[in-house]
Amino acid sequence: MENIKTPYKSVLSIAGSDSGGCAGIQADIKSISACGAYAATVITATTAQNTTGVTDIHPIPISHIEKQLDAVLSDIDFGAIKIGMLHSCEVIKAVQEKLNEYKAKNIVLDPVMVSTSGHKLIADDAIACLKDFLLNVSLITPNIPEAELLIDEKINSENMEEMAKKIGERYQTSVLLKGGHIDNGTIVMTDVFYIHETKGVTIITNPRVNTQNVHGTGCSLSSSIAAYLSLGEPIEIAIRNGCNYVNQAIIAGQHKTLGRGNGPINHFGL
Repeated sequence: MENIKTPYKSVLSIAGSDSGGCAGIQADIKSISACGAYAATVITATTAQNTTGVTDIHPIPISHIEKQLDAVLSDIDFGAIKIGMLHSCEVIKAVQEKLNEYKAKNIVLDPVMVSTSGHKLIADDAIACLKDFLLNVSLITPNIPEAELLIDEKINSENMEEMAKKIGERYQTSVLLKGGHIDNGTIVMTDVFYIHETKGVTIITNPRVNTQNVHGTGCSLSSSIAAYLSLGEPIEIAIRNGCNYVNQAIIAGQHKTLGRGNGPINHFGL
């Protein structure tokens, strides 16, 4: 019988490295793998980081980032691209040019600007460059503080739907506005998905889990959505599956401990 080979469903993560393993490239690899896809990476920066915070950021030279992008994009067919920390205008422009050159599809961008511990991860002048880049992606997944930087307006539980639409129309992309930072005393967490192509809105709810082990949830969510897109799921199903995956990983990790600060989610439910 002929030995039939099938290709991996692959995702490229372009992001920074977290030495503590909770977020960044490390969280992306775990999430993509747990959701059934193959993870390749391009590292934009390394960080000295643990569960208590970030103490140093070392940018990777632009020429080496470009060589990483050429190496993987010229060789591997990716069903989706996940983008995390892009800390400078130069990095943003280099990534944008390479993705355009290789006609990348299903680009999911997590607009990482501030760490969970409050450490700034992006230069001030890079925010404007990042806003320009958003016009080239399929989906952005901001949390409330990131969304407020993008729209220059305050967001609360009452106007989340309106703000998701406004962000989507301003940047001509679909938006998953994450509501985890809004704690209005309810037992559910609400995310709002605005579909740019249809102008439709979907409300996604999951149980709110009382735990500090949420370091890296944003990275894990965007990369899991990219994984489901690479597996061929429509964007709304990919988002629902990604939200459910992360919620289950939070539940599975709520009684685990790692380090002295905010621990990670349990990516594999172990």
